Amino acid sequence: MKQKKEVFAKGICFQKALWVFLIGSIFGVVMETIVSYFQYGTFESRKGLIYGPLNPVYGFGAVIFMIFLVKYKNPLKVFFGGMLLGGGFEYLCSIIQEKVFGTTSWDYSGHAFNIGGRTSLFIMICWGLIALLFVFIIYPPISKQIEKIPIRIGKILSILLIIFLLVDCAISITACLRQSERSKGIEPSNKIEVFLDKHYPDKRLNAIFENAKRQK
Repeated sequence: MKQKKEVFAKGICFQKALWVFLIGSIFGVVMETIVSYFQYGTFESRKGLIYGPLNPVYGFGAVIFMIFLVKYKNPLKVFFGGMLLGGGFEYLCSIIQEKVFGTTSWDYSGHAFNIGGRTSLFIMICWGLIALLFVFIIYPPISKQIEKIPIRIGKILSILLIIFLLVDCAISITACLRQSERSKGIEPSNKIEVFLDKHYPDKRLNAIFENAKRQK
């Protein structure tokens, strides 16, 4: 009896989610950079992490769509599911950023039918359209290509990616938290904070997170 060939990251699993997160994060930066250029006529940094062209909001959004929406074949279910999941997740991210870091990266108060400026009907519709694009056009070929990666190479690359993302997130979070303390006039109290002040000063962080505005 012929033995079935083992496939890397088959179906919906952690390893598949890891690579979908990476692709979604990069896609988000590219898309927002293009949109901001047409809006303001200049290229702005739309990164969400210090290292790499990554925006975790879109990365997690892609993973959420993969887990909850790719099973549906009905475009209406995907669209409305994308509206609710995307809009809800963006709302949650806005609250976390404001409470933890004291900054906001978007404000939709000028939109009709907005919810506290954190999301709006228009933005939720955009999430619905992104969900349609992701589920029916982007995800199927990406999933197939991920599953074609040789198992051993895939496992090694996945471990390296996890390490990179953990380090990138740790540095980005601690650097932003330290920036929040600096804005309140709090002096560094240990070697780590001195290191953060030296290597991740306000000028550098403001250039990376251009659209992050500090709450007054």
